[in-house]
Amino acid sequence: MGLPTVFEPGRRPWIDPTQAAADPIARVVARCPTGALHCRRSDGGATEAPPTANTVLVSRHGPVYLHGDVEVFDETGALRLADTRVALCRCGGSANKPLCDGAHLDTGFRDAGAITPGRGVEIGGAAASTLRARPLPNGPLQLEGPFTLLSADRRTELAGSGARLCRCGQSQTKPFCDGSHTRAGLVGG
Repeated sequence: MGLPTVFEPGRRPWIDPTQAAADPIARVVARCPTGALHCRRSDGGATEAPPTANTVLVSRHGPVYLHGDVEVFDETGALRLADTRVALCRCGGSANKPLCDGAHLDTGFRDAGAITPGRGVEIGGAAASTLRARPLPNGPLQLEGPFTLLSADRRTELAGSGARLCRCGQSQTKPFCDGSHTRAGLVGG
C-alpha cells in the first residue's frame, strides 16, 4: 500500500521496481512485517540492517511478528531461517509451521493480542543479541534471547529473555502456552 504503482497484488508480475526510485522501494520493503519481501540494492544504497533491539508483536487475530536479529529453527533443532522480520503461526493451522501462512483467516482464529504484565516472560541475562524461536515438538514456541514483547495495541510491553508462546491457538493464557496443545493435538512444525 505504500507504493501502489510498484506493488499491485492483482498484476502479474505484481512487483514492478521500475515505477519508483530505489530508496522509497527499500523503505516499503523494510516495513513488510512477515519478511516475505526483501530487496538487494545494486545502486550502492544502504541494505536493511537488523534493529538494535528485538521486538515480538502479538497481533490481533493473527500471527506473532518478530523483528530484529532473528533465527527460526524447526522441531529437529535445525536452523530454518535467519532474518530481520518473521511472522509465526499462533492459530495452529499453518501448513508451513512454525511460519504463518495466513491460515488464521480461514480458521477464524480470534485473539485480541493482549498480554498480561507479570506473566509468561522470563527475566534473565541473555548473553547473545540474537532472538531464537524454537518450536518444541508438538508444543509451544520457545523464545530465547533478549526481546520486548508488545501487545497488539502496543500499550503493554514486557522485556525479557525467554517465553513459551502458544502456537495451537487454544491456550486460555494467550499469547502464552498453558499446555492446551496436548488436548488440541498440535502436530509438527
